[in-house]
Amino acid sequence: MDHPLTGRILHRDDVLLVVDKPSGLLVHRGWGRDRVTLVDWVRSLIPDAGVHPVQRLDRGTSGVIAFALDAASARQLGEATAASGLRKEYRALVRGTPSDHVTVDHPIPRRPNGPRVDATTDIETLYTAPTEPRHLSWVAARLHHGRLHQVRRHLKHLSHPVIGDANYGKGPLNRAIAERYGLRRLALHAARLWLPHPTTGEVLCFTAGLPDDLRTPLTRMGLPASLLEME
Repeated sequence: MDHPLTGRILHRDDVLLVVDKPSGLLVHRGWGRDRVTLVDWVRSLIPDAGVHPVQRLDRGTSGVIAFALDAASARQLGEATAASGLRKEYRALVRGTPSDHVTVDHPIPRRPNGPRVDATTDIETLYTAPTEPRHLSWVAARLHHGRLHQVRRHLKHLSHPVIGDANYGKGPLNRAIAERYGLRRLALHAARLWLPHPTTGEVLCFTAGLPDDLRTPLTRMGLPASLLEME
């Protein structure tokens, strides 16, 4: 039987593992009470390694996530994160039509109930689809920081919440889009991650293609195939 991570490994060496997370899977049991998490999958794949998530992805978000495989590498990547040495790029389907380019500079917490800290996200609108019951836009979001729900909060701050977002979006619109186009997940994908390798210091870029549960509804909405590729 194939391992659950078969076909999802983007990079693997002695100190670093990068995988393509599916939507609907919790990363760490401390963030919920799920029976199986992504950390469990990684531990079953590499039972003798430490497993340290380098960044957080919400349950509904798919895409690139990295794990340090020993404590020293985890510390180095944690320091890189604190110094904004990790760069992240997301794709999201949002309500309405944002500006072509906008930078959101709006403080949000690092963790639940924590103090608000600086958070900046660059948003670029890639395409607006004439969908029903209202137009939706496909955007790129590039993070200068990595705060709790940063992309989702900042898009909500712009009044363009992510489709399928039960916390920051609108239930009636989410349900209408699910019924009409079959989009039944959070429309947020971690497309790219840049990080310094914990041993060599070389900055590496990892890319995850769109999964079918996002690509198929977007195609039904009329998004050009070229915008659905993560080259």
